[in-house]
Amino acid sequence: MQQFEFTFTVRAPLRAVAEFHRDTRALKRLTPPPVLVQIRKVEPMAEDSISEFTLWFGPLPVRWTARHSGVDPARGFTDTQARGPMKHWAHTHRFTEESSSVTRITEHIEYEHFPGVRGLLSRLLFTPFGLWITFCYRCFATRRILEKPDTRGARHTE
Repeated sequence: MQQFEFTFTVRAPLRAVAEFHRDTRALKRLTPPPVLVQIRKVEPMAEDSISEFTLWFGPLPVRWTARHSGVDPARGFTDTQARGPMKHWAHTHRFTEESSSVTRITEHIEYEHFPGVRGLLSRLLFTPFGLWITFCYRCFATRRILEKPDTRGARHTE
């Protein structure tokens, strides 16, 4: 089983970060171009809620169904692939309050590709480097959406 972890902070209160990730539009907003997300079904975030979507890698569609568990409205959740290209995929999102205006986001993924030809596509699309690029974009997008400009109109940076 492979693991990937990415941690970053955002200058936003814990409540704002948690609410943003519960929003059914978050997946589209956090997916880096040129990948497109087509939402087929999204239930409101709750224990055992389901999301069904297609990731478009150019003309190549990758259908995915995820089930949510460990849902804590303020601290995060896990989405586990119920159906999709991987043999196993469990993505845990954890939110930790660093201060009243800074939240740490930890993204932890445990994943396994199918062996042989069946896993060829996932091994090409979901590499450690590809995941790193994806989560760098997610960090950028989260900050862009949630961080408030300071009084001079500039964004906060670390």
